[in-house]
Amino acid sequence: MGIVNVNDDSFSGDGTLDFGKAVELARGQVAAGADVIDVGAESARTNRAAIPVEEEIRRFRGFIGRWEDVWQGVEPRDAEQVWPPVLSANTWRPDVVTEILPSGKVELVNDMGALPDDRNARLCAEHGAALLVMHSVGEPKVPHFQQQWHDVMAEMERFFEEKIGLARAAGLPDDAVILDPGIDFAKQRDDNLTVYRELARLKKFQRPVLVPVSRKTVIGEVLGLADPAGRDAGTVACVSTCMTRGAHLFRVHHVEAAWQVVKTLHGISPAGG
Repeated sequence: MGIVNVNDDSFSGDGTLDFGKAVELARGQVAAGADVIDVGAESARTNRAAIPVEEEIRRFRGFIGRWEDVWQGVEPRDAEQVWPPVLSANTWRPDVVTEILPSGKVELVNDMGALPDDRNARLCAEHGAALLVMHSVGEPKVPHFQQQWHDVMAEMERFFEEKIGLARAAGLPDDAVILDPGIDFAKQRDDNLTVYRELARLKKFQRPVLVPVSRKTVIGEVLGLADPAGRDAGTVACVSTCMTRGAHLFRVHHVEAAWQVVKTLHGISPAGG
């Protein structure tokens, strides 16, 4: 999953409000092997105020309207690449989801809001889209540095059991739900490292697991690197670790490096996959 930020305050400094530049960035990621492009119109940073709903919708529409330009004329990197690639919308507000799903182009809603109610699940069920449910607590765009977990994985298991049930009751098929452990969201350094170590515990839900590993704060803390752009090697280490623990999707900025890791590990595995 490649990351495209249609905003001007991305934590990694790679956002743009120029739709043409955003399309070119996405096009490059698809050419590098991305199966999914996750486009966000608002930064998840908690030290930035939320943008108006109308502005978030405007940014999404500007990118969605040019979606075909991202992949048309590009050759799949290999026979395993999802083609055409999947367009994912990274948002948490049902008012935004209501406006962008009718286009028929968004196939996945990446909900960073921890699914507090069933509205986004109902909307995805209505429009035939998949839903990515991220573990967190409290409202998005609000820092949760005080959050402490006695057993973060036990809490995560309880959380996903509840949210899967909520999505199912809203009419969303079981195979349309993806789980995200929410690295760096309402978690401290040791919590994040525990999630990486014990990620295999989420296999019990028999759902695809996406790990947002790219340039995360916890990587910077381990390596002593303040600049997110310098954390790609640490990101590769996390991709490799999580893949061996059952992760299926990896949200990254540097698609080329992640593609090489995944392809190499597939080749090393006994069945070649």
